Amino acid sequence: MDLLKAAECSRQGPVKTDLIKTAGSNIVLVCLEDGQEIPPHPELYAVVFVVLQGEGTITAGIVEHPVKPLHLVSVGKYQNRGIRCDHRMILLGIRDDV
Repeated sequence: MDLLKAAECSRQGPVKTDLIKTAGSNIVLVCLEDGQEIPPHPELYAVVFVVLQGEGTITAGIVEHPVKPLHLVSVGKYQNRGIRCDHRMILLGIRDDV
């Protein structure tokens, strides 16, 4: 699968596309256009974000990580996570429900 071709983006807001769901994990593509943001919020699961394209900032807990292609950010269970896009971003999100 070509992940960049599978990504769907919208000027209306961030888009999440489910790729693979299993009993213990979920793999998604997240696409944000310039200036879009997913505000920091806690979740009941851990996640690893891999930046495939673009630049921005990923919040993990209380730390803001400037990111660009091929950067990886891990966010623990119950920690705040958020994404702010400076230049069109496509991210792979690997969620761990275990």
